[in-house]
Amino acid sequence: MRNSSLPRRGPRTAFLAFASAASLLLAGCGSDAGPGTPDDASAHPVDGGTLRYVVAGSPATTSDDPHGGLGNESDVMRFALTYDVLTVPGANGEPRPRLAVSWKPNKALDRWTFRLRENAEFTDGRPVRAKDVLYSLTRIAKKAAENYGRLADFDLKSSTAPDDHTVVLATRAPMAEAPKALESISFVVPAGTTDFSKPGPGSGPYRVAGTDAQTAVLTRNKEWWGTRPHLDRIEIRAVADPQARASAVTSGQADVAGSVSPAAVKSAKSSSPVRVVTRQGVTAYPFIMRLDTKPFDNLKVREAFRLAADRKALVDTVFLGYGRIANDLPTPYDPSYPKDLKQRTRDVARAKRLLKEAGHAHGLKLTLHTTTSYPGMDTAATLYAKQLADIGVDAEVKVEPADTYWTKIYAKKDFYTGYYGGISFADLVRVGLLSDSPTNETVWHSRTFDTGFTQAMGTLDSRARNAALARIQKELWRDGGYVVWGTGDGLDLAAPGVHGLPDGPGFQRMFIDRAWKAK
Repeated sequence: MRNSSLPRRGPRTAFLAFASAASLLLAGCGSDAGPGTPDDASAHPVDGGTLRYVVAGSPATTSDDPHGGLGNESDVMRFALTYDVLTVPGANGEPRPRLAVSWKPNKALDRWTFRLRENAEFTDGRPVRAKDVLYSLTRIAKKAAENYGRLADFDLKSSTAPDDHTVVLATRAPMAEAPKALESISFVVPAGTTDFSKPGPGSGPYRVAGTDAQTAVLTRNKEWWGTRPHLDRIEIRAVADPQARASAVTSGQADVAGSVSPAAVKSAKSSSPVRVVTRQGVTAYPFIMRLDTKPFDNLKVREAFRLAADRKALVDTVFLGYGRIANDLPTPYDPSYPKDLKQRTRDVARAKRLLKEAGHAHGLKLTLHTTTSYPGMDTAATLYAKQLADIGVDAEVKVEPADTYWTKIYAKKDFYTGYYGGISFADLVRVGLLSDSPTNETVWHSRTFDTGFTQAMGTLDSRARNAALARIQKELWRDGGYVVWGTGDGLDLAAPGVHGLPDGPGFQRMFIDRAWKAK
């Protein structure tokens, strides 16, 4: 890894590799010490040193713009360390303060008042003001076509900054989860910033010392308002191949590898002294069917494809003991997940009957697109294609380049492998399941679903809101365009001396400012 002075890179187009919006939610997590158990519970943090972190990302699509598409995890990690955000996920799944110290809705739940901390400043010495927050959020909203509309539910034109430390955010409809919708995505830059050809001033725990297309070098921001980070320096390197990331740790070229394969974990544990950090049940590779294309415009075909899945075989083969079967809903870890659904099981005979009734008595021939962006995506597609053959479907698996999969395949092809890494159900709905969602990945249109979601978001009580969300998920389970066969644990490898790594789902694990290394 290059760790000297690095040339700054020019602007590049970002892409979406988290397959939806920038959000996350609760799920069990832990390390080899046991689920939910911090690996360093009895260790004493040590200050100083450099952490070398290899993370999923493509140098060809790297970006310095925190408000565009958040595709490369390497870019997101850099943004999470150098920019402040309004809220971050708490251990209980509820948002906790970061740049915002408090928030309160009006009675209609369509105006939220956020109070900002008064001691935050950018690395160029300017104080962070409400106008900076409002400018940043407005810029995110204006780049909706690029970032998959991750602030689509906020009415930024009607939002205000009444004083230097207060922001009043308007929403287009009642929105009980507005603070959660802002978790980890509201990267704040100075008002008026337009040049993102190089990293700009931030108010986060680290500052950028140098970057190129593959590597970013960060040093501790001594003026940060928060708890002083332990590490002097963090080097983030974008590596697209998950096996290469794992090898970097086992060979001593890196200290942490994010999102590695179960096979790499088993191999590493048997051959080198590494530690495994797990994020339980947050990884999913659903097979996605677009409802506006043949043959998936027919409900019987979609049901046949779900009944063809041998879920246990897929989980055992792809996740190698680090997973569990799922039931065709994309966020089974979400608190709104309906617990009373009957588990779908494989039924080849019924699947064949359904295809015959749909006019495909002589079978179907189509292409299933997949990639190698995340470990096991190609394996899952290959095995599922074999299972589809049992019901008379000839599915050709086409492995697409990881560098371009999320721009040329995702939400464009009629049958492909998706990826989720911990997104909440509500955020998935906003980005990909409402009739007017900016990236309606299955082209799902249901008036009852849309209405039910709006009613749920207008319910402040979390139990009642989750019950309402569970009801609309049942419709999605019955009629939707997903084959969600299982969920796997997110897996990271770390050298033995690395401690304090976050082990939550989604973007939560990008906030590594509390990590440290034993000397």
